[in-house]
Amino acid sequence: MTIRLHDTSARQIRDFVPLTAGCVSIYLCGATVQAAPHIGHIRSGLNFDIMRRWFTYRGYDVTFIRNVTDIDDKIIKKSAEQGRPWWSIGYENERAFNDGYDALGCLPPTYEPRATGHITEMIEMMRGLIERGHAYEADGNVYFDVRSLPSYLELSNQELDDLRQPSGEGETGKRDQRDFAMWKAAKPGEPSWETPWGRGRPGWHLECSAMAHKYLGSAFDIHGGGLDLIFPHHENEIAQAKAYGDAFANYWVHNAWVTMAGEKMSKSLGNSVLVSEMVKHWRPIVLRYYLGTPHYRSMIEYSEESLREAESAFARIEGFVQRVTEKAGEVVAPAAEVPPAFAQAMDEDLGVPQALAIVHTTVRQGNSALAADDKEAAVARLAEVRAMLGVLGLDPLDEHWAGEGDRGEDLHGVVDTLVRLVLDQRQSARERKDWAAADAIRDQLNQSGLVIEDSANGPRWTLGPR
Repeated sequence: MTIRLHDTSARQIRDFVPLTAGCVSIYLCGATVQAAPHIGHIRSGLNFDIMRRWFTYRGYDVTFIRNVTDIDDKIIKKSAEQGRPWWSIGYENERAFNDGYDALGCLPPTYEPRATGHITEMIEMMRGLIERGHAYEADGNVYFDVRSLPSYLELSNQELDDLRQPSGEGETGKRDQRDFAMWKAAKPGEPSWETPWGRGRPGWHLECSAMAHKYLGSAFDIHGGGLDLIFPHHENEIAQAKAYGDAFANYWVHNAWVTMAGEKMSKSLGNSVLVSEMVKHWRPIVLRYYLGTPHYRSMIEYSEESLREAESAFARIEGFVQRVTEKAGEVVAPAAEVPPAFAQAMDEDLGVPQALAIVHTTVRQGNSALAADDKEAAVARLAEVRAMLGVLGLDPLDEHWAGEGDRGEDLHGVVDTLVRLVLDQRQSARERKDWAAADAIRDQLNQSGLVIEDSANGPRWTLGPR
């Protein structure tokens, strides 16, 4: 068994070899909490949740760090616009992110450090970089000297002479305009912390280098994040860490975006789809299926139609799980191992689409077994399906999704009572052999969005595709 991952720095798929046998260390760039999350933000956390689950299934002890950027230019700007403390905005949106992760079934990280909780570590790193000749202070700012590190830009494969480094307001005193800020001098009314070079606040890139060093040491296995972070964020993280003396990440894994009309989903484009709103209209497990089943390196073009297709596809899986559970008369435990073809797909750069094809094939086999009244075979297929869905975080029988499947526990009881009254009328029509009336009732229920299935235990209703 060898897991293989696409390494951005190598520009190819590589065999995964952990630094410590049996252990995997992962650092994921998490939320910048200037606003509530849209589904593009949550996709990254979900993709790496699946990675983590697969490593765990393969027997690794996983340490998973996902940071929170709770101070940056955008948060400060929002603070000024709204007349609220920066920390109030950050904390509110940090909770919104965690609500989104939890709603879509992402496991909590091992540690979730905040940038503002690690100023001491950042000062220590800057002091070391200045002493080594890789950084300098000017006008209260601390800059990294990009020409001091020959390997700079190897991740993004750019040429230094062609580089135009993004620059922020107040970044004065640079020796080279391509140098980037690790620390920004204090401005009136902005949050700041005391350092040997005066009061100021962290630059975006420094925090992750310092926190990865604190929680994972000088070398760790995997650094993850969205494609948009390759430059400048991840490139600058590498520069700081390696100039400080760290080996840093051994593999770089990047997920693709969720797009709308071909553009990256972002608040600046005004095309965000907030998670808090999406879960009001779509079951969270369906959103997880929609965002988690494409390959992590493939773009997802958002549309209502594609969400409806995901809902229908998952309904077929969920319906099979329900039917076999009823047939068995008890909850069928997941199999101890996933089918070999599923494992092979997941081992090859987390090939979730290929793995999902095995899930659907197994569901079809299970349905055929049900049709043939082969209870033993149907139960065996369900055990395999549950094992595979568990790896993907999509097992509808998992306790996380308990009560979720009916889009609102409060309304479910009321709807169930009303539907049962209608189904009783249909059953009465069937008993008196008034097939036309029975079919008419069923058709009317179908038109209202309900799917009626007749089972050995009586009729069962579910919400159908929209």
